[in-house]
Amino acid sequence: MGGAWFRLAYSRGERNKRETFEEIGSMRKALAKLRLSKLRLAVSGLVGAAIGFAPLVHADDRVASVGPGTGTEATRQAQTPELVPRPAQFRHGDGEFTLDANTTLYANNAEARAVAALFRDELARVQGLELSLRSGAPRARKHQADPSGYVQFVAEPLVAGVDAKANERYTLDVTANGIRLAGSPAGLFYGYQTLRQLLPAKSSERALRVQALSIEDQPRFVYRGMHLDVGRHLYPVDFIKRYLDLMARYKLNTFHWHLTEDQGWRIEIKRYPKLTSIGSKRKETVLGRNIDPYVGDGKPYGGFYTQDEVREVVAYARARHITVIPEIEMPGHSLAALSAYPELACTPGPFEVGTNWGVYDDIYCPKEETFKFLENVLEEVVALFPAPYLHIGGDEAPKTRWKSSEVAQAVMRREELKDEHELQSYFIQRMEKFLHSRGKRIIGWDEILEGGLAADATVMSWRGEAGGIAAARQGHDVIMTPTQCCYFDYGQGPAEHEQWNLGGELSLDKVYAYDPVPKVLDAAQARHVLGVQGNVWSEYLKTPAMVEYMVVPRMLALAEVAWTPQADRDYADFQRRLRAQLPHLDREQFGYRISEPLGLDDVVQVQENGEPAHYTHRYTLIASAPGASIHYTVDGSEPTDASPVYQGPIELDVPLDGSRSLRTITVLENGRRSGVHSASVRYRSYRPATAKPKRASMGLSYRLYEGLYSSLDEFERAATPQQRGAATDFAVDRFGRSRRFGLQYEGYVEVPADGVYRFAIQGDDRSALYLDGEALIRNDTYDQTQQASVPLRRGWHRLRVAWYQREGGLSLRVQSAAPGQALRELDLRGAVH
Repeated sequence: MGGAWFRLAYSRGERNKRETFEEIGSMRKALAKLRLSKLRLAVSGLVGAAIGFAPLVHADDRVASVGPGTGTEATRQAQTPELVPRPAQFRHGDGEFTLDANTTLYANNAEARAVAALFRDELARVQGLELSLRSGAPRARKHQADPSGYVQFVAEPLVAGVDAKANERYTLDVTANGIRLAGSPAGLFYGYQTLRQLLPAKSSERALRVQALSIEDQPRFVYRGMHLDVGRHLYPVDFIKRYLDLMARYKLNTFHWHLTEDQGWRIEIKRYPKLTSIGSKRKETVLGRNIDPYVGDGKPYGGFYTQDEVREVVAYARARHITVIPEIEMPGHSLAALSAYPELACTPGPFEVGTNWGVYDDIYCPKEETFKFLENVLEEVVALFPAPYLHIGGDEAPKTRWKSSEVAQAVMRREELKDEHELQSYFIQRMEKFLHSRGKRIIGWDEILEGGLAADATVMSWRGEAGGIAAARQGHDVIMTPTQCCYFDYGQGPAEHEQWNLGGELSLDKVYAYDPVPKVLDAAQARHVLGVQGNVWSEYLKTPAMVEYMVVPRMLALAEVAWTPQADRDYADFQRRLRAQLPHLDREQFGYRISEPLGLDDVVQVQENGEPAHYTHRYTLIASAPGASIHYTVDGSEPTDASPVYQGPIELDVPLDGSRSLRTITVLENGRRSGVHSASVRYRSYRPATAKPKRASMGLSYRLYEGLYSSLDEFERAATPQQRGAATDFAVDRFGRSRRFGLQYEGYVEVPADGVYRFAIQGDDRSALYLDGEALIRNDTYDQTQQASVPLRRGWHRLRVAWYQREGGLSLRVQSAAPGQALRELDLRGAVH
């Protein structure tokens, strides 16, 4: 096997390691360049806290601000303004503008006046400044001592025949005399969001100073979306508006409103009142993770949005240049509708609104009665939403009922469809034809590729990027939203210190690192990538506060992915600018996850020949929020407010083959506390390689065991397998079983070079990974991705993976990465047994 086997880098939570800031006064000093040396980061002579990582794409070597008026002119010009998303182009000017009671606002037309009024009202609410708003343009100052200044809003006409992104462009110029903001109606609104961020979040003074600068800005992508599932849990209209406010603040322009689900129908349809009188209510909800065996909470749950409330939300979004795209699921995720109208199913029912999470076998039957029902429903939906698109779902639709349905099979024979996937394609194409007649285009999850795409369908690629790539190559538009980068219901860190969530782990820096345009697409195909979207599924998000915690700050990272040119994105610089956003979010009382201190990263130090039996690592930390304090422990105990407060670098002394941990909590000025964040330092010797086995066969061997297992220990004691064979991947669904079985894989993999290698495993239900006889990962309580790292010598190493399935979801994912590289699926084509 060559070096392509696995490309692995070490990090806690699959996070690209952050470059470290050194605090000087109230701000941070320059970020030093990453230098990989003995698998640790050296920052200006200080031992930092990252190992084995190549940096993300850097447009330049920017330095953090050391305060106005300090540093060289080159340093000042290189410093990105503390804005999110980062503008496409900016240039610092000389001096500053003072905004005070003498400032007058000007607007050139009604569209400009609407934005200017937003600015005027915010200044009055936040700063107590009452400014006048006039029509026209400001006059030149009569003399230098004239104290009057201006903020001018200029709405420019849309330009026909240009890229849609060009009609979201704006310019912002700040001089000592005033501020001029100009752009199309949308661009003007986005420029206003930039201007808001340039002002201090809180100030006791009645005069606000804005540094002189010039910005020319427009987005990278025309589609910049956020999704919200209101089917599993419903949120009040006031929160939906708050969600839209948060999107608008960071220049996101599309709200994907997931309105129907197995667990609840959430939109009033006047022609079918039982959709809400029955379909919006479930008798109870699964309690926690008690999916199998099922335990309910015994509490009825329900609710929906009236058509008047929908109109209110759509109008609120339109005023913020946000398009609302409704999702009406079909043919699957339709149990709530079938509970109300069971005649639309392939079996007689009765049905009840789903109380458990997961996927249900009962879906719409492809009969004429169903199509007429859906057309009538969509007729009312289309009238409520002026968006050019309507999302029809198309995901996770089991074909079990269709396979045994005479109606479904008759449709297949009549339409000469070879299988049920083509039947779903026929279903989707029927609905697309109807929506086209109403002036709408459809969006569907990437399953709509199976059986053939509808002629004008846009694909929302969620199961990785493969669906999006396939659709773009077929000439279809694509919105990228892969689970591993864009699912904000995934945890943000280790499960034991996060709020209850779906599982998995999606850290802030992994969201930021995502590029929605796959490198395998050529330029023509890449133009079909409309943009990117963050998804928020609500199984475990019962309240608006829980949603905000899961969304912020990851939404801000996604906003920069969607807006800023790829070459100009820099995660370390984003972290600096993100810190400046938190006081603004605090002022508006938005909830957010308090991130780990900068510099709190796992370290694996490898003993080279002749090195001592102890290693000392120095942690230099910076709080992730301005003015916050860091409390820490080094003895493995949970930190509290009574724990020592970080005052300077912390040194940990680690013996060979030992480890030490640093655990922290961050306390904000307003008293809010983070969860516990931790990092470990491990000092390791290399694990030796073994000889390649003689008469080896390709792939790993596997043994399949049938049964219901309660723990990994019980499963691994299973004596007699029911099936044996060889495998070149971990596709556990290939065995034709969905429940109550397990697999053990075993063999040898080749490491291409000495280094610290990282392994990750996620298994639903339980999984473990062993290397050279040592248990690297044992996940016996939770199906979240877990990781471990180990120094390995070049050569062959013995690998064993244990996994079993009880009920529900079915998955096994094993990944690896070499030093300096990201995780990727473990390729078994070079493995032997």
